[in-house]
Amino acid sequence: LGIDDAQLAAAGVEIFKVGLVWPLEAGAIRSFADGLEELLVIEECRPMLEPQVKDILFNMAPERRPRILGKRDGEGAEWLPSHGELSPALIAQVLYRWLEPVHRTDPMTAWIDYLGRVKDELAKPRDNVIRTPHFCSGCPHNSSTKVPQGSHQLAGIGCHWLANMMEREVVTYPHMGGEGGNWAGAAHFLNDTHIFANVGDGTWYHSGSMAIRQAVAAGVNITYKILYNDAVAMTGGQPVDGPISVAQITHELYGESIRNINVVSSDPDKFVTGDFAPGTRLYPREELEAVQRMLREQPGVSVIIYEQTCATELRRRRGKKEAPEPTRRVLINDRICEGCGDCSVQSNCLSVQPLETEFGRKRTIDQSSCNKDYSCVNGFCPSFVTVEGGELAKGKGVKIAEALFADLPEPAVRDTSKVYGLMVAGIGGTGVVTISNLIGAAAQAEGKATQALDLTGLAQKFGAVYCHLKIADDPAALKATRLSVGQCDVLVGADLVTSASDDSLSRLRLGHSVAVVNDHETVTGAFTRDRDFHLPVAAQKAAIERFCGAGRVTFLDTTVLAEQLTGNTIGANVMLLGFACQMGWLPVKVTSLEEAIETNGVAVRANLEVFRLGRLLAHDPAAVRKLADSGKIRRDSLVLSETLDDIVARRQRDLVAYQNKRLAGRYAALVAQVRSAEERVAPGRTALAEAVARNYYKLLAYKDEYEVARLFTDGSFLETVRQNFTGSYKLNFHMAPPMISKPDPVTGRPRKRSFGPVMLKALAVVAKLKGLRGTPLDIFGYSAERRAERQLIAAYQADVAAVLAGLTAQNHAAAVALCSLPDQIRGYGPVKEASMVKAAAERALRLARFHGREVEAAAA
Repeated sequence: LGIDDAQLAAAGVEIFKVGLVWPLEAGAIRSFADGLEELLVIEECRPMLEPQVKDILFNMAPERRPRILGKRDGEGAEWLPSHGELSPALIAQVLYRWLEPVHRTDPMTAWIDYLGRVKDELAKPRDNVIRTPHFCSGCPHNSSTKVPQGSHQLAGIGCHWLANMMEREVVTYPHMGGEGGNWAGAAHFLNDTHIFANVGDGTWYHSGSMAIRQAVAAGVNITYKILYNDAVAMTGGQPVDGPISVAQITHELYGESIRNINVVSSDPDKFVTGDFAPGTRLYPREELEAVQRMLREQPGVSVIIYEQTCATELRRRRGKKEAPEPTRRVLINDRICEGCGDCSVQSNCLSVQPLETEFGRKRTIDQSSCNKDYSCVNGFCPSFVTVEGGELAKGKGVKIAEALFADLPEPAVRDTSKVYGLMVAGIGGTGVVTISNLIGAAAQAEGKATQALDLTGLAQKFGAVYCHLKIADDPAALKATRLSVGQCDVLVGADLVTSASDDSLSRLRLGHSVAVVNDHETVTGAFTRDRDFHLPVAAQKAAIERFCGAGRVTFLDTTVLAEQLTGNTIGANVMLLGFACQMGWLPVKVTSLEEAIETNGVAVRANLEVFRLGRLLAHDPAAVRKLADSGKIRRDSLVLSETLDDIVARRQRDLVAYQNKRLAGRYAALVAQVRSAEERVAPGRTALAEAVARNYYKLLAYKDEYEVARLFTDGSFLETVRQNFTGSYKLNFHMAPPMISKPDPVTGRPRKRSFGPVMLKALAVVAKLKGLRGTPLDIFGYSAERRAERQLIAAYQADVAAVLAGLTAQNHAAAVALCSLPDQIRGYGPVKEASMVKAAAERALRLARFHGREVEAAAA
């Protein structure tokens, strides 16, 4: 608020800063309060100081006793909330009102008005997403917190609490040690007869056993899932406080009169059932669904001990050679992948990432974050291959000569006679805090005062990280650790989502702040549940520019640049640091930053190189991009067509390989008809022709057994394997071939099986039989799935004929929507069948809209 000590004294305002909040020392409070008119208590959370102050001063003489305000103002309205934390901006607004009778200045009013404007700007509707925490890649909770359809569960305290945010039928959650207590009270009044409750192994050791004891006493129907992960992962992977084992827990449960005890494990072979309590049953984790379905029908208290080591802790142990490193990795053949998302549904894993290709959005495995859980292989799709043996090839990058950096000019250094504020925003686990630490260390080396606050929360679970950093010449100028509203001079945005969040935007000041932001589309946990999830990149960029001002933000895809230049993405954040430095936005010298990188001692040479590449990117972007282009991976399917002619030509070539020239000609003829009709009613537009070009091809080139075989054996996939792996390895193919795959008794899906390298020879034979496709000798063509696929082609041709007959400028958009519908039909087997049912309902709606039958469309 800009109020100095002299102004406070003149207004008769004094400050008492409490050191020990309870019990409050009465004598000092009485002495301080004696003779004051009003006393305002400012404290976070529920009031603890305020009632003590009131009690201490209650019997003071009325003429000497001040009026006491705190959570509520003098009229009784809420003033300071009892939940969350108190930000400087919120406190400033309260003080502004409270001080009105004794002190009010134009700068105070201007600041409060500015806070109001920022609040109004943030309230304006904008397309945005939030980077919420998510289970780590390969986390046991990805599987263990699933419940059967129709069931509900109570979340527990721990990492597994995140199931609350994942549409996993979580009803509520209790306090630690109270798991199931709310069900014991509510069950008698509900129609549900059973519920699941999650308890972590650490919680079990110190209080969770009492929760199960109360459930036994209450006689309720409940299944506890004790999630044995061998680490207290939520707070950093510490060991459980005391001795505990799966076998020990079974005996403790048995001692509590529980007779329905079940152990589910990712590696059941490690256990000897004789070590368990009598009657304990052991299952592989693939049978978790069946076990849960069984237990929910049985009365009383039952328990599942789900055993699988925390993925992050297991990764640490592998790094320390304390646990074996699996020699198996997962690859996805993106040409076979349909982008249906079933692998994400099965695994809930963020190492399954989107891959934008010429033939649509597919999936790929991020090998750098994969923790080798292999749940994704359960996705009903033949595109999954596991590679056993060999080693993951290191990214090649490009050779970078030191001479490139020789002529880099010395950048300017920002003034720190007043406090200089910086924010680094990004994703947990990617080195965001390191960037802040490097700047802080460089400032300290120059004799400057620093103040840092790293807000990480559940960032280790793919969550958001915000680093607040203040630098000044005078330590006395550093007060609140957190940057307040509008106090960020430079934003280093290592992630677009966190950079466009309210926490970041509110710190920027129009016309003053500058920013460099990595605009790489790194999806959030929502991608595991929505196959078509996209970040609103354009809207988020616009929001950052709106808060900084035109020309004050630079967007760079340093993730891709770092991979092309160095062979991996690790240096993306340090590249941003180098860019900000060269732009003259930092309050420290280049030499100080480079010394800080050396002192940090982690990958010094690589980090110095990528830091200098970031500087060069600011000074001579064309030179860096030329270098990066030489390091691009050029796979045909990853090069996107830019024109309609390109789209058609590429698909014609592919249809020849798929079947023959006749099929390719049939395809091109229909697209040409649509293109001609569209030109007549909407000159210069090609959206409809492009929709038909993409979607008609998709239907004609349905992925039957011949096509899957071709896409595995035409050489392109094997070349991808050779590029990614070195040494001696073998390939395993995970498929559910028709006629020999038995249905799963629980899910009804055909069970996938693993086939060794010999499958390649079989696939080569099948690929050569593509000429049988559509003939009486096509044994695969008689299946219900193949017949449905051929019916889709006929229906689509009929829809296009209807469009050609009735296309107008007014229904052009509806025609594009109708002709784009096949893109929604994805997957194989039961997954594709389900998408066909949804698409059929949507087709009726889009047809009605095209023909102008709005009432019918609304009803649909």
